[in-house]
Amino acid sequence: MPQGQPSAVPDDGLTTRQRRNRPVLAVHTGDGKGKSTAAFGLAMRGWNQGFDIGIFQFVKSAKWRIGEQTVLETLGELHTTTGQGGPVEWHKMGAGWSWTRKAGSEDDHAQAAADGWQEIKRRLAVERHDLYVLDEFTYPMAWGWVDVDDVVETLTTRPGRQHVVVTGRRADPRLLAAADLVTEMTKVKHPMDSGQKGQRGIEW
Repeated sequence: MPQGQPSAVPDDGLTTRQRRNRPVLAVHTGDGKGKSTAAFGLAMRGWNQGFDIGIFQFVKSAKWRIGEQTVLETLGELHTTTGQGGPVEWHKMGAGWSWTRKAGSEDDHAQAAADGWQEIKRRLAVERHDLYVLDEFTYPMAWGWVDVDDVVETLTTRPGRQHVVVTGRRADPRLLAAADLVTEMTKVKHPMDSGQKGQRGIEW
């Protein structure tokens, strides 16, 4: 794709503008580091274009605050006060949605994930956001907490021009087949391989 030009132009009856402006379903998967980081970078680019950003973070504890959350929420506050960029919402999973945080069993967390997905479906139906980051969403699908076929059907038939990026290891083949953009992060080396724990500013 030299100089941003596609290698082939399909005979689909669309103009260049129509084809360019189609919504994208992206998946960042693989065992390497950087899946979520790339998705949050995409959110920052979208914010700069005035996108309404919705981030839904699955699996991680609701008590754990990563650096990208602070940055994106600060950008959301900047939008509120100055009108620059776009609005940002960040909702955490793990111990429940940000409005229903609670400790609980695996069944509780499975139900929280299912409830979270239903909320995302409602938002997609009314075109609430321009860009959705479903962080570590591959895991609830792999664990059977969320139905993969329902996810694929919902994401492939979503209305309007809503972009969606899903992150996490071992993405289901059905999701990969439905996606427009798939990136696999491959681990070559990692400091943890030699016993080094994660550090401030690198892992969070």
